[in-house]
Amino acid sequence: MTGFLWSNDEEAFFGDGQKDAPKKGAKKTEPGPGQSLDAPYSVTELNECLKRIIDKTFGTIWIAGEISNLTRSNAGHIYLTLKDAGGQIAGVIWRSTLERIDMDLSEGMAVIVQGRLDVYSPRGNYQIVISRVEEQGLGALQAAFRKLYKKLDSEGLFAAERKKPLPQFPFRIGFVTSPSGAAIQDFIQVLKRRWPVASVLIIPSKVQGEGAAEEIARGIKAAARIRPELDVLVVGRGGGSIEDLWAFNEEIVVRALADCPLPTISAVGHEIDVTLCDLAADMRALTPTEAGEIVAPNRDELIMQLEGVQNRLRNLVAYQWERADRQLASLADRPILVEPERLLERPSQRLDDFFRDMDSAIDQKLEAAKNALMQQAQVLEALSPLAVLARGYSLTVDEQSGKLITSEQDVVPGQTVRTKLSSGEIRSTVLRNDATSP
Repeated sequence: MTGFLWSNDEEAFFGDGQKDAPKKGAKKTEPGPGQSLDAPYSVTELNECLKRIIDKTFGTIWIAGEISNLTRSNAGHIYLTLKDAGGQIAGVIWRSTLERIDMDLSEGMAVIVQGRLDVYSPRGNYQIVISRVEEQGLGALQAAFRKLYKKLDSEGLFAAERKKPLPQFPFRIGFVTSPSGAAIQDFIQVLKRRWPVASVLIIPSKVQGEGAAEEIARGIKAAARIRPELDVLVVGRGGGSIEDLWAFNEEIVVRALADCPLPTISAVGHEIDVTLCDLAADMRALTPTEAGEIVAPNRDELIMQLEGVQNRLRNLVAYQWERADRQLASLADRPILVEPERLLERPSQRLDDFFRDMDSAIDQKLEAAKNALMQQAQVLEALSPLAVLARGYSLTVDEQSGKLITSEQDVVPGQTVRTKLSSGEIRSTVLRNDATSP
């Protein structure tokens, strides 16, 4: 850094490394720190000197720029970079200050911040400690992100119904990424631990810079043509600034991922990074490491589950066996199995009683019918003409017609008639009819 002015309160100055020339006749003094080989600055002394100069020169200032490399520490502080077309400066917002800022900061946001410059002596770099943030509109990349998002979302590329389910047990996994990056190493390490039976096919591609988007899109399309077919495809890289990750926001990559016939996982950047690829993929992983946990089951957990099922089945079979054995023992003690003939005694007795009752009922019916028949026979006998004949009466009929003759007028001389007696018949010829005789 240059351009800082000398301060009489300092023991040394920053700039060309020289003191004001002594006036003629003035008493010669010893060189100050850093002015000679014998009195050099220590690194710490120089950094502390710069810190004092910056504090007195600038104080509180306003800076306009675009947010990049935004991260949040475990302690709640936010670290970021403010940049423009020509340069960048690191910045920090302490947690106590962040509680007073009513704004959700994000990558690509164009802001104006107020703060003070601070030199961090242990590292020899400087940053702005931010105390206030005002939004000045979207940055160029953030605006491009939102514009493309609206376009692709209107076409349904991010719709939930387009999402394909991931295979439960993948054995062939493709990964479009840089083969030298940490992302693939982290992914493989997790996969070896969780699901070592799977194989990983690395489809090499640039993941940032010029031409990266085209290479990623070609890698995705190539993965779909690989035979035997891949079970699932992962696309991703490690974290970085919005500029580093921008290839995964390019339309050519997003469309290639949305059109891929394979189940896909997007694993781009860190947890806070969201790209359009994350929205187009069937599943988003927060990091490449998490992609390894999502893509495949945990072998050890699966083995434990199978062992648990095996134990439950073994216990169930043993329980059913013991239950059946108890039931069989209980049946073996029953009288019906000990003395099976006793099973027939009661039904046989009931059958004998039935036949006896049936015979008795038949006899009663026959006797009643016999008595009724005898009564009817007596009535018929009393009404029978034969009974009348037995008392000396007879019946006379015409032999030809069989018509009963009840009057002398029913016959004529020479007519043959038969007379029915109580015993036998008499055939006779009418000689005369008293009704017709002179």
